[in-house]
Amino acid sequence: MADECFRHPRLAVVYDRLDPDRRDLDPYLRAAEETGARRVLDIGCGTGVFALLPAGRGIEVTGVDPARASLDVVRHKPGGERVRWTHCDATTPPSLTAGLATMTGNAAQEITGPEDWQRTLQGIRAALRPGGRLVFGTRIPARRAWEEWNREATHGVTEFAGVGAVESWGDLLDVSGPLVTFRWTYVFVADGQRLTSVSTLRCRARQEVEAALAAQGYVMEDVRDAPDRPGREFVFVARRPETAR
Repeated sequence: MADECFRHPRLAVVYDRLDPDRRDLDPYLRAAEETGARRVLDIGCGTGVFALLPAGRGIEVTGVDPARASLDVVRHKPGGERVRWTHCDATTPPSLTAGLATMTGNAAQEITGPEDWQRTLQGIRAALRPGGRLVFGTRIPARRAWEEWNREATHGVTEFAGVGAVESWGDLLDVSGPLVTFRWTYVFVADGQRLTSVSTLRCRARQEVEAALAAQGYVMEDVRDAPDRPGREFVFVARRPETAR
C-alpha cells in the first residue's frame, strides 16, 4: 500500500512542490537515451514527474502506481494524456515489451518485504523485452542518511496558489536493521488541518541487490552514482538477457 503522502488527495496535490529538486531523475532519462527505448515502464510513478519527461520526447510510457490520488493529480498535468496511467502495485505490472523499466526516487526502497521484492523483479523482467534494461536506485546503508531526518533539518513552509501556506517536517521513528521508518507531518495553515504520513524504506546493500537481480535472471551492467546525492546512493542498471536463462 502506498504511503499517505501519495494516497491522500490533499497531500498528493502539494507533493511535487514539497520535493522540488529532481536532479535524481537525470540517470533515468539518460538511460532512456542510451538504450534508445521506445517503450518505458515507470514503476511507482507517483505524480508522474519522470514519466512525463520521456513521454514529451515521443516515447511510449506506461506509469503504474498503487496510489489513486497521485494518478488523479498527474492526469490533469500538461502532457498527462500522453502517458498510459495504470492503478496497480509494483508486483503486478502490466504486460508489455518495454525497452526500459524504472523505479525512481524511493520507489524500490518502498518495497520492503523480501517476497514482494522478488515478485516485483519477476514482474518487471516479464514486462521487459529481451535486452531491455531495469534502472533503479537505493540509498547506501553505510552512509546512514536517516541520521539527518529530523525536524531541524527538514522543517519548511511552502506557499501554494489556492491552498496557502503548508508547513512540513520529518521525524525519524525507528531503525531496525535495513528498515528505516520515519514520519512526515503537514500542517495546512489556512484551516489548521494536520496530516501525517509514515514511511518505511529498506536500505539494501549493494551485494543484496546484485544477488536478488541475479536470482531473477538479470545481468548487471552498471552501478552509478546519484547526481543529487553523490556518494550516498547506488543507481543500478540491469539487463534482461537476450536469450532465456
